[in-house]
Amino acid sequence: MGVKIYRPTSPGRRESSVNDYSELTDKKRPPTKSLLTPLHKTGGRNHSGKITAWWRGGGHKRMYRVIDFKRRKDDSRATVIAIEYDPNRSCHIALIEYQDGTKSYILAPVGLKAGDWVESGPTAEPKIGNALPLKNIPVGMDVHNIELTAGQGGKLARAAGATARLIAREGDWATLLMPSGEMRQARVECRATIGQVGNIDHQHVRIGKAGRKRHMGRRPHNRGTSMNPIAHPLGGGEGRSGGGRHPCSPWGKLAKGGKTRSPRKNSSKRILRRRRSVRYGQLTLKNK
Repeated sequence: MGVKIYRPTSPGRRESSVNDYSELTDKKRPPTKSLLTPLHKTGGRNHSGKITAWWRGGGHKRMYRVIDFKRRKDDSRATVIAIEYDPNRSCHIALIEYQDGTKSYILAPVGLKAGDWVESGPTAEPKIGNALPLKNIPVGMDVHNIELTAGQGGKLARAAGATARLIAREGDWATLLMPSGEMRQARVECRATIGQVGNIDHQHVRIGKAGRKRHMGRRPHNRGTSMNPIAHPLGGGEGRSGGGRHPCSPWGKLAKGGKTRSPRKNSSKRILRRRRSVRYGQLTLKNK
């Protein structure tokens, strides 16, 4: 686990760095075919053909790895066969095989390696990689892949390096401190996986050049101030200008300061404290 820097033989190579993938069991290991499904590209367009997500398109062809976010195969140990690369997410994935021969992919937490065993269910031991209901997890432990609705599958804390902390449990609700600093509640029947999501150094990798972004399927992001006034409210002017107004979308909707989360979400009423710009580790030190 680390970041590799090459000799600066070109401007792009000088500013870029790559993951050394030291966590992987075998860098050339092919994925399990039975757990693959085709991944169709949309180019950011919806079912009507209209672009709803800008700056998408191109990129390398991928196959989707079917991840077991639910972890509902209880009372059966599974052996970790390998830690593999997944092009569809920032973290690595672990290939596990149960005693009956069933194979599946799970998110690979920090410290999990080939040869270890994992299990799930209320009777599972609270160790790294095991999935348990929140009511069976000791208070103060770090968890990831957290369910918001029991049986629906993990939704929270799934990115590389993400981890939430179980800080309290009262009645039918458990209180979680999220990586963003948000404090929210979830039902104690919801499951979570012990540990922190692996590939922590993902955030330290520098892209370095535009070609790597195109390889990822991201097209150039054009600023509104560089457009003509007919194409964007911030466009026009002589030379480089600030736009002359507050940042907004091409249709005039203000881009900063407003809430983007839908107020109709049922889970919103379980947010005890909104997210902040500092992480829970800094909050803990500040409270001390």
